Amino acid sequence: DVQLVESGGGSVQAGGSLKLACVGSGYGSAYSNYCRGWFRQAPGKEREGVATIDTAGSATYASSVKGRFTISKDNAKNTLYLEMSGLKPEDSAMYYCAADTRACILRLQGVYPFGYWGQGTQVTVS
Repeated sequence: DVQLVESGGGSVQAGGSLKLACVGSGYGSAYSNYCRGWFRQAPGKEREGVATIDTAGSATYASSVKGRFTISKDNAKNTLYLEMSGLKPEDSAMYYCAADTRACILRLQGVYPFGYWGQGTQVTVS
């Protein structure tokens, strides 16, 4: 089974930056063939898609983070990243990485779910 482990969360002041990482295992040689994504969930709110990146490296972002966040991946390290800058208090949430063997289309919007999820890393912006 695929396992995902996030890291890099923490507390930061508004306007600051953080870089999250998500290391995957259990992909075998197929890591590059997975759609990958970042989601977040704040207390009392529904989980929302932040960004996805497909097998070709094409990224899609939620409008709320576009221009501030950058998703990227290193296939050689089986690692997904989320660089966050210009952080706002409303960005505070538990951030989860996700993976799926199927296409990325409509996964950011939650129309099609991801099959694999990490345990999350907390981001707090004050």
